[in-house]
Amino acid sequence: MTHSASLRQPGDGPLDAHRTRDLGIATLLGLLLLASMGLSLGLGSFPTSFGEVGQALATPEDSDIAFIVWELRLPRIVLAVLVGAALAMAGAILQGIVRNPLASPDVIGITSGAALAAVAFLALFGTGLSIHWLPASALLGALLAAMLVFLLAWKRGISPSRMVLVGIGLSAAMGAMTTLLIVISDDAAAMVAYVWLTGSLYAAQWPDVLGLLPWLLVAVPLCLTQARHMDAMALGDQVAQGLGVNVLRSRLLLMACSVSLAGAAVAFAGGLSFVGLIAPHIAARLVGRGFARLVPAAALVGALIVLYADLLGRVAFLPKDLPAGIFVSGVGAPFFVYLLHRTRYQNH
Repeated sequence: MTHSASLRQPGDGPLDAHRTRDLGIATLLGLLLLASMGLSLGLGSFPTSFGEVGQALATPEDSDIAFIVWELRLPRIVLAVLVGAALAMAGAILQGIVRNPLASPDVIGITSGAALAAVAFLALFGTGLSIHWLPASALLGALLAAMLVFLLAWKRGISPSRMVLVGIGLSAAMGAMTTLLIVISDDAAAMVAYVWLTGSLYAAQWPDVLGLLPWLLVAVPLCLTQARHMDAMALGDQVAQGLGVNVLRSRLLLMACSVSLAGAAVAFAGGLSFVGLIAPHIAARLVGRGFARLVPAAALVGALIVLYADLLGRVAFLPKDLPAGIFVSGVGAPFFVYLLHRTRYQNH
């Protein structure tokens, strides 16, 4: 039996038919995402018809509508898509690495590390220093938090369960430190910190999109090259080693991809929680658990989640512009409780 055959799940059916079905689902998700982006472009505090949006996109001349479409709405929409895709892929990778359906960048401490670094930046420098350094500090915090989790979880190798426990503990500690920094900060810095921690795409600009895009262009192809290794590790470390997989190297590489994706997304959009938890489960229901097909599907689902959360924040409570993180958490928290209950039921 070949390795590729042994990694297929029972009941998958003929390989060609399975691939055709997955391609059809991915195509439908992609078309839904494009249609949703078009819908979002026409909605906002300044009503814009789809004809006006199409004309502004085709001829970006100097007009009020072109400015609204190209400078206010489109960068925010594109950033929402990229952030959602990055968080969803980071969650799919983490759930595969630790073999735990409850794993996500929030649980493992990546989001908390980014939040602590961002709030520390605001507490130390306020809004006086260029706010453009805030994403860099958040990304650095995410990377340092991931390194700390690895160091504390290391004991003759990395145990997935130990890594989750360490991540939960560190996340709680960093959350407490973040709250303390907000309390001792001045009012202006505390207000910016609260909005950032909630997760908001307000005032997104093209430099934000260009700042996040390279992380996806590097991390996504790199993690997809490890798809066969991830499928092997899903069967257990001993089985993966028997199939010739260097488990430690693959786990470190995939963890680096996950941290880079989640850290970069949080750096530019703030503490959006639960996207990395929800999207992989929805995608798995659609295309199964094969890593090569799960990651693209999760990216499309995550992009749709953040896009619609941001759209609700923009148009549902006009003239207020609410952070997207409010709506994601409103769905994600009950979903987490459901997953916790289902996991406990399955274990018994």
